[in-house]
Amino acid sequence: MIYPARPWLIAGFLVAIALCLGSPARAQIVAIGASNVAGRGVSSSDAWPAQLEGMLAAKGRSVHVTNAGINGDTNAGMLARLDSAVPAGTKIVLLDRLGGGWNARRLHQGDQTAELAAIEARLRSQGIRVIPMWWNAVLRNYLQPDHIHFTPEGHRVVAAHMLPSVISAVH
Repeated sequence: MIYPARPWLIAGFLVAIALCLGSPARAQIVAIGASNVAGRGVSSSDAWPAQLEGMLAAKGRSVHVTNAGINGDTNAGMLARLDSAVPAGTKIVLLDRLGGGWNARRLHQGDQTAELAAIEARLRSQGIRVIPMWWNAVLRNYLQPDHIHFTPEGHRVVAAHMLPSVISAVH
């Protein structure tokens, strides 16, 4: 006896399996910080988190880097929004430890240090690896006219310097 619907049932079953399996797992990375993470003054594709994702893809790493930077953010602000900015399944957080939002507001350095410690402790307690955002005096050569925010090339330099640390963390 011939069952004309059988090939369609088999095809549907195979499609259902493929949908359930989905694509290969992608490591979830979140960059959190202030305006130099957010990419103030440059396009979102020029901000270092996007450039880092592209560099990782070029090296064969299947990752997604979420840009959770907010212009003018402070450590207190990052701590308050940590649960919403860093979703379940995040493996690595790239942390802006030197965001200028707190400095511009003349907030107390001791409070900033304690808030950073609280951010890192909470992330590590969830098994999330924390990698500090790379900063160096050489970046002064890659600032916009405001002398605060990176140019697209400055963002590329940051991404390139962070790349080896992130690759080793992704395994």
